[in-house]
Amino acid sequence: MDRTGRCVNFGNCTLANQKQTIVMPSGLELKCPECGRTLVEITAQRSSSAGPTVVFAVALALLAAAGWFLWNSTHRSGSGGVDRTDSAPTSVPASSPGAGAPMLRLHGSNTIGEQLGPELAAAFLKSQGAQDVKILRDSPELIRVTGDGGSKLISIEARGSSTAFADLAAGKCDIGMASRPVKPGESTATTGDLTLPSAEHVLGLDGVAVIVNQNNPVEALSREQLSKIFAGVTTDWAQVGGKAGPIAIYARDAKSGTFDTFRTLVLGARDLAAGAQRFEDSALLADKVAGDPGGIGFVGLPYVRSAKAVAVSDKGSRALAPNRLTIATEDYLLARRLFLYDNANNTSQNVNWFIEFAIGKDGQDVVEKAGFVSQSVRAAAPVAVVAPAADSPDPYKKIIANAERLTLDYRFKAGASALDNKAVVDLGRLVDFLSALHYTGADLYLLGFADATGDPAVNLRLSKERAQAVAEQIERRGVKPGVITGFGDAMPVADNATDDGRQKNRRVEVWVKKR
Repeated sequence: MDRTGRCVNFGNCTLANQKQTIVMPSGLELKCPECGRTLVEITAQRSSSAGPTVVFAVALALLAAAGWFLWNSTHRSGSGGVDRTDSAPTSVPASSPGAGAPMLRLHGSNTIGEQLGPELAAAFLKSQGAQDVKILRDSPELIRVTGDGGSKLISIEARGSSTAFADLAAGKCDIGMASRPVKPGESTATTGDLTLPSAEHVLGLDGVAVIVNQNNPVEALSREQLSKIFAGVTTDWAQVGGKAGPIAIYARDAKSGTFDTFRTLVLGARDLAAGAQRFEDSALLADKVAGDPGGIGFVGLPYVRSAKAVAVSDKGSRALAPNRLTIATEDYLLARRLFLYDNANNTSQNVNWFIEFAIGKDGQDVVEKAGFVSQSVRAAAPVAVVAPAADSPDPYKKIIANAERLTLDYRFKAGASALDNKAVVDLGRLVDFLSALHYTGADLYLLGFADATGDPAVNLRLSKERAQAVAEQIERRGVKPGVITGFGDAMPVADNATDDGRQKNRRVEVWVKKR
C-alpha cells in the first residue's frame, strides 16, 4: 500500500515550502525526492473523491541499477503554480482528542473573521462532504462552524490581527488570520519564521477605503491631507476643497489590522485625533459615516456600504479609487493583503488541507463572494482605470494600445531581487490563466518599473531586469513572453520618498494582447 508524507525541510526544499503531498510506493523508504530528508508520514490518506491529487512518487525499477525514478502527476488546482489538490479529503479527523474538540482553531483579524472566515470554514467543511453545515455566532468575536450534527467543528475568534500572532505563539490557535503582514518580533521560537513561504499565505486582497457621506463633494484626497485630517490638524472640510463645516472622524479600534494598516500608511508619526470615535464593527462605522454629512472614516472594501469611497493619491502619483483592479494590482495606495499564518514547522494535516483549500480556486471563489478581491487572474476591463496617464512614456502607450492589463502585478521581497511569497504562487496562476484561454507566449507582455532612487539609467536597467526575472520564472513553466521590457522610474504609484512607496514602485505589470 502506498505511503503518503510531507517534507518539513522548510526554506531549503521546494516541496516543503509548497507543502506538497508526496506518495511513495510500498517498500520504499519515506524520503523526500528533492532534498532526501525523511518525510513526516500522513496516516490518513486523501480520498480519491477529493479531486486531482498531487503525487511525487519514487519507484524501484531495476534492482541491478539500484536507481530511483521520479514521476509527477501534473494535475494542478486553481491555487496557481503550486501543485495542490482542489479540495481536502472527504473525511478529516479531529486534530486533538476529546468529544467536541475543534478540528481547527482560527484566531485573529476581525476583517477576515467577521464574514470571510466563517464562510470559508463552511465551504471547507462542505468540500469534505459534511452535511448540515451551520455558522453559529456566540458573539461578534466568537464563531463556531459545525457540520454533521456538530461532530465537525471549526472555531473562530476574531479579536484583531495582533492576536493571531500571540495566539499562534501560545499554541491557542492553529491558523492566524491577519489583515497585515507579521512584524519583526512576532515570530517566535514556537512559531518559527512566519515570513517563510511555508508559514505565510496570502488569502486575498483588500483595500482600506476612505469613506465620506454621499453628498460630500470631495472626490480625492492625498496621503498628507488624510494624515492631517485624522490627526486632528485639519478640522474643516473647506481646508481640503469641500463645503465649510467641521470634520467628524470615525476610526477602527486599536486592535484591528485595518487600523494598524491605516496608521502605518497614512498617519505615520502622527497620532489619531483624540476626539475620533472608535469602532470594532466596520459595518457600523460605515453606516455612521454614511449618515453624517461631515463624517470621514476608513473600512475594508466590502464594508463601504452606502458611504462614498474617495480616491487617494501620494506625492508624484495620480489619485486612484479603490476598486477590484487597483486593489488586485496593489497600485491603490491603501491596498493590503489578507493573510493566513501557520507555524513554519507545522505538520498538521487539517491546517495544510484548509490552507490548500483557501488559496485554491474554490477558496478564492469564497473570497470573491465575501466582497474581497480574489487572486484569480482576469483581464481587466475599466478603460478609465487602465488608460495610461498623460505623462506615460510613448513606448509604454504604444505597447498597451492593443492589450488588456491583468489583475496582478509582480512584486519583490523588501531589499531583494527575489519575488515575494504572493508572486511565487501567482506564477502558476498566470500560466493557468493563459492556458485556459489559449493565449500564446507571444500574447504576454511583462513591463517592469523601478523606484526613483539613484541614477535614472541604473533604474531603467533595474526595471528591465525585474521584468526579465519574472520572464525567466514563467519560461520555466513553459511560456515565453512576447514583450519583456522596463520603463525605469516612470509612472510611480506611490511616494518614492518612503520605504513603502519605493517598494510599491518596484513592480512588473502584466498585460495580454487582445484577441
